[in-house]
Amino acid sequence: MNYIGLNQAVIPAQDARVSVMDHGLMYGIGLFETFRTYGGEPFLLERHVERLAEGCKQLGIPYEYDYAALRDWIGRVMEQNGLTEAYIRYTVTAGEDILGLPAGDYRKPNQLLYIKALPPFPDRLYTEGKVLQLLALRRNTPEGPVRMKSLHYMNNILAKRELAGYASAAEGAEGLMLTGQDQIAEGIVSNVFWVQDKVLYTPDLNTGILPGITREMVIEMAESAGIPVEEGLYSWEQLRAADEIFLTNSVQEVVPVKAVCSNDRRDRIGAGSCGPLTGEIIKLYRERTESIK
Repeated sequence: MNYIGLNQAVIPAQDARVSVMDHGLMYGIGLFETFRTYGGEPFLLERHVERLAEGCKQLGIPYEYDYAALRDWIGRVMEQNGLTEAYIRYTVTAGEDILGLPAGDYRKPNQLLYIKALPPFPDRLYTEGKVLQLLALRRNTPEGPVRMKSLHYMNNILAKRELAGYASAAEGAEGLMLTGQDQIAEGIVSNVFWVQDKVLYTPDLNTGILPGITREMVIEMAESAGIPVEEGLYSWEQLRAADEIFLTNSVQEVVPVKAVCSNDRRDRIGAGSCGPLTGEIIKLYRERTESIK
């Protein structure tokens, strides 16, 4: 990543600067969206920007967007970095303000584009799946009425540090957090779904999970395909007994889970590979992404 996008400009990464008085740095007041391209086109950009804009409104960050201008900016940063496909992090910080907690709105936010090459995802990830490791660390409660994808990412980082201490980490496992009430919440960088008796289950947003963009699209696709979907409050034991489990995020898409681990116990899920309903969701998702190339 040799070039960074900063406030609609494209500049060498080593020259990118924001003020030490930026409240994104001082208090974590800022939001970000992570997404990827297909055929060079940012996927579901409108949904990501709408979620970002709603969060900025709650935080008092003035944010106006122009989809054509944003696409052009993304394209220029990709071009400078020599990329035809990309992993993109789009960040909006509160901008400079006082040392202290302001009650009013911010005035001059900063926008940043971090763009790098897509990491390689082997085909076996989507046929064999990955391991899901239960963590002791609980998911913290949301910043407001609904969890924001905010710059305050300490809970996720602590979860990642805990995951590194398990044997499953060597297999590329994802970590799973429960709520303080022992309900299934979400992965460190993913939402979680599972199948039981041909019904698709996922935690309700009332658990305090991030309303993931891919999560939202998977629910829409499943319902359109006639697959029953239920959102609610569920326990680890219910998840462990599932016929199939899969994870979603905007970069890795839909990833099957082959086994779940809790301390030293490991339980195989289904046949220990991608299940039939998970395979159908992957197929529907890829048909959607192919349509924009």
